Amino acid sequence: MSQQLVITAIGTDRTGIVSKLARLVTDYNANIIDSRMAVFGNEFTFIMLIQGDQAAISKIEYLIPSLGSELDLTTMTKRTTARPRTQVAAHYVLDYSGPDRVGTLGAITGLLASHNIYIGSLQSATTFNNDNTVQLHSQITVEIPLGINPSDIETAVMALLNELNLIGTFVMR
Repeated sequence: MSQQLVITAIGTDRTGIVSKLARLVTDYNANIIDSRMAVFGNEFTFIMLIQGDQAAISKIEYLIPSLGSELDLTTMTKRTTARPRTQVAAHYVLDYSGPDRVGTLGAITGLLASHNIYIGSLQSATTFNNDNTVQLHSQITVEIPLGINPSDIETAVMALLNELNLIGTFVMR
């Protein structure tokens, strides 16, 4: 029977880390079914969801701490199960930018949560303009469940963006 394991790793960024983590997974005939990698400051972060038979998952779960130690990474594993499929009316992408302020992401994700909107992915970054002001750019992929009118969500989101002095789009993916 197939099992799933989430693996997270964080440590000083350098080349070859992803290759070594991926190699461990493939060496035990498991499959990486989802992964994300990012660099924050000088820190490498990686998360992956793998799937394999019980023996493979157990062996990888056992070996990850020692590989993490060898690569000077802090690692964590957690067993999981496949996410149940929900009835989704549509997938949308909310993309917005503007002045970076404390609480912006919390306000937007709070609005989505208040409407029971599932966030599938979120990416947010800040940059400095020529005048040294800080700009925020975020992209959030959401799933709108059946029974919720996407245009109602778009109206609420766009009103909040306007209130926060942000510009953005809310489009079907």
